[in-house]
Amino acid sequence: MTTPYNINQNPHKGNRGLTRAWHAAKNSWCGIVYAFKEESAFRQELTLLVLLTPVAFFLPISPLEKCALIASLIMVLVVELLNSSVEAAIDRISFDHHDLSKRAKDFGSAAVMLALLIAALLWITICTPIVMDW
Repeated sequence: MTTPYNINQNPHKGNRGLTRAWHAAKNSWCGIVYAFKEESAFRQELTLLVLLTPVAFFLPISPLEKCALIASLIMVLVVELLNSSVEAAIDRISFDHHDLSKRAKDFGSAAVMLALLIAALLWITICTPIVMDW
């Protein structure tokens, strides 16, 4: 079986070491900026992170619990970025309705919903005893 190009000659794989890390960091930053500009769900979830991170720092909980609360919010952003990438790839292929395209987009949406559920459960579980002690 032949491939349309030699994998070892991929022009996007020529960088090594720190140059590769630098280019990867630039590409990652561009992805975050693009998601912020174009994806309202990403902006909403980023707003949650920005508002709730200081709350996590001021809660009288262990450092591990603070990390879990903040990590759950970051996880939502990660899943949202993956969902957006699936949607972009599907839209690049075609805007026509297709059952497999719908399924792929629905899977991504479900992943975001589950990530939000995990974050909510963590915040509720960790914060409920504090609220009850007031």
